[in-house]
Order: sequence, then structure tokens, then C-alpha cells
Amino acid sequence: MTDYLIFFAIVLGINLLPAFGPPTWSVIVLYALNSHHSLFVLIPLAASAAALGRLLLAYAFRHLGNRLSKQRRASLDAVGGAIERHRHGTILGLAFFAVSPLPSAQLFEAAGLMKIRLLPFTLAFFVGRIASYSIYGATARGLKQTSLADSFRDALTSPVGIAIQLAAIALLVILARVDWASRLNLKND
Repeated sequence: MTDYLIFFAIVLGINLLPAFGPPTWSVIVLYALNSHHSLFVLIPLAASAAALGRLLLAYAFRHLGNRLSKQRRASLDAVGGAIERHRHGTILGLAFFAVSPLPSAQLFEAAGLMKIRLLPFTLAFFVGRIASYSIYGATARGLKQTSLADSFRDALTSPVGIAIQLAAIALLVILARVDWASRLNLKND
């Protein structure tokens, strides 16, 4: 039982990181390869910890968003409102959260800044992670060897991984800097 609590805490901690955290799937793969723990317990536990971590991260960014200038806040509120008013945008956003290969931290940070309803996105994220973590966990059972240090180092130092994280951070900054109310013609709505 203690091992599962430690696993949950590791996954939760990783998913509270705003950037440059190792992917959760790497922890699942390492546990699947190097322990006797049941994937039927690890997968939903990991998806729950990841969803909770990202939800808390989004709420933290929602709180930080209140410190932005009135103009930035109004702009982010406008784009968030536009997404929520358009049913197709909301459905597309839910699907994107469920299956997106992009770093999920920045997606949740953006949702928090835009004050979008977080529970539907978190649920979609959870369902998507159950599916993807199941694939990673099942695949890992067939692999030979790996080490925790190598996985973390690769995730943190890979040029592609760093480029993706930096691009996601840049997109988040751009999202906050665009005057969405003017671009979406929402100033008088």
C-alpha cells in the first residue's frame, strides 16, 4: 500500500510542475518494468494523480491570472468566454485535452488563465490518460531494461523535449499578450 501512495505522490508532484517535468508515462513505464505492481491499480492511480495535479496547477494559474493587468485579464476573459459560448469550441477543446501530445501543463495553465470551466477538461484529460497510460504500461511489460535516471535525464535534456517545452511556454505568453477581445470582436458583447 505504501508503494502505491509513493507512486501517487510522485505522479502528483510531477503534474504540479508548470514546465520541464518528466512525462508521467515514464514513471509508469519504470514501475511496470521494475516492480511487481498491478497495472490495473497503477494506471487509474496515475491518471487520478495526473488529473488532480493539473487541476491544481490550473487553479494556481487562475489565481495568478488575477494579478495581470486589467487589459490582459479582459482579453483572456474574452477568449475564455468565446470558447465556452461556442459549443463546437468546447467540444474541440475537450477532445484536444483528452488526446493532445503537447505538454499538458501549458494547456491547463492556459485554461486556468482563461477561467474556463476546469472540471470538464480535467475529466477529458483523465479519460485520455487512462487510455494512453494503459498503452504505455502494457508496452513496458515487454521491454527489457531502463533506469530512472536515464528516463528523467532524457526527458529533461532532450533537444526536442526542451524545444517543445519552450514553444509551449512561448505560446502561453503569446496567449496572454494577445488582445482577444478586439480580435474576436467581443468588446461590445
